[in-house]
Amino acid sequence: MSDAVEILCVSFLLPTARCDLHLSTTDMGWLTASVFLGMMIGGYMWGILADRRGRRQVLLFSLALNGIFGTAASLASEFWLFLLLRLISGIGVGGSMPVIFSYFSEFQPRKKRGAMISALATFWMAGNILAAGLAWLVIPNTTLNFHIGTLQFQSWRLFVVLCAIPGVSSVFLFWLLLPESPKFLMELSREEEAIAVFRCIFYWNHRSTRISFPITQLKLSPLVDKEKTSSGYQAKFDCCRFKQGLEPVKKLFTPPLLERSIPFIAIFFSISFGYYGLWMWFPELFKQIEETGGSPCSNGFHSSASKTTENVTCYPVNTSVYIEGFITASSNLPGNLLTILIMDIVGGKILLCSSLLLSGVSVFFIWAVKTKTQSLIMSCFFSAVSVITWNALDVIGTELFPTHLRSSALGFFTGVGRVAAILGNVTFGQLLDVTCAVPILLVSVLLFLGGLISLRLPNTKNVELE
Repeated sequence: MSDAVEILCVSFLLPTARCDLHLSTTDMGWLTASVFLGMMIGGYMWGILADRRGRRQVLLFSLALNGIFGTAASLASEFWLFLLLRLISGIGVGGSMPVIFSYFSEFQPRKKRGAMISALATFWMAGNILAAGLAWLVIPNTTLNFHIGTLQFQSWRLFVVLCAIPGVSSVFLFWLLLPESPKFLMELSREEEAIAVFRCIFYWNHRSTRISFPITQLKLSPLVDKEKTSSGYQAKFDCCRFKQGLEPVKKLFTPPLLERSIPFIAIFFSISFGYYGLWMWFPELFKQIEETGGSPCSNGFHSSASKTTENVTCYPVNTSVYIEGFITASSNLPGNLLTILIMDIVGGKILLCSSLLLSGVSVFFIWAVKTKTQSLIMSCFFSAVSVITWNALDVIGTELFPTHLRSSALGFFTGVGRVAAILGNVTFGQLLDVTCAVPILLVSVLLFLGGLISLRLPNTKNVELE
């Protein structure tokens, strides 16, 4: 949830914050890109550390970083400081996506893993709805404004503080309630700690019975490198940190993982470029729909962000943009329910391919429709279908790569997705002032290509985690 809120936080605050921070079009583009840049850095960094130090510890540190600097950003009075704090906040939340799916999947039984990971992925929708709902309720409410010294604390700053709450609350949840992944502990021959986790899980699953815990010894992975558990390994890692950091990437692009990594990276690029490029600019597209009364591309697109800050009026806030964003975010629900119900039946590969192709069709019709209602319907359809793609990627990603590389792999591919997201935002920002059709049709083509490339992935339905 915290990653969805982090991304959409910037998107929803731009219509009002651009006046208070005196943002130009270029500034707005850098601000949206900074979140993805931070998440790109954090995704790979935290992914490697999760495979070395443990999933739980990394999640605690990364989410704490997100919460602290996300909250601090609300007090920034200058654009450069706000940009820097959002970048660091993005580095923190960048660890949540690759690591949480590795962590969660390692607790799940094989036959229910797809449905359970899909259920976890629904919290992305919850984050979308939370961000859109908070923006709708808080940002237009100018009665919430007050002063902290010389700083006028506007309603959008309160919105920034509220967006940091999911990250902070997750830190306390992990610290108080959740143990380390037993599969990770087994990978490092930490048998006693793994048995303690299994005993805790057994207790909660059988707390209404008198069945005693039956396990006294575990079958550890034959791939465990005993050097990893020695003090010499830590010294070696500290002395050769950069080289060690690149080692997981090298393994991903050598056989037999090479045949999985190449199509996976292409799919991640296509969906990230299209989804984030389009999603981050939805508020601006909806604003254009309000102004024209029809398609965002019907009369040519002249972004309000392209005007000088002196000519832009941010108050009173137009609430219709937030209402339409809330509706679009809520339309994730059918896609999430569908993946929970059928992921383990049809498999992630089929869902991934079909949803990418349908997403391409829906984006094409966002450009082709002629009325405001049609635009909103197609935007909702794109939201519902594209979330199936993300859920399928989450499931397949945890199943394609072995435990000792899983978080590193997901972190690396997530980082590639962030690069694509940055490019998507820059492309939309540069081309929307010229023509709306080019970036939207480009997204449609990329999603189609991603759907065709997904046919190259192996079928991972109901496979055991390596």
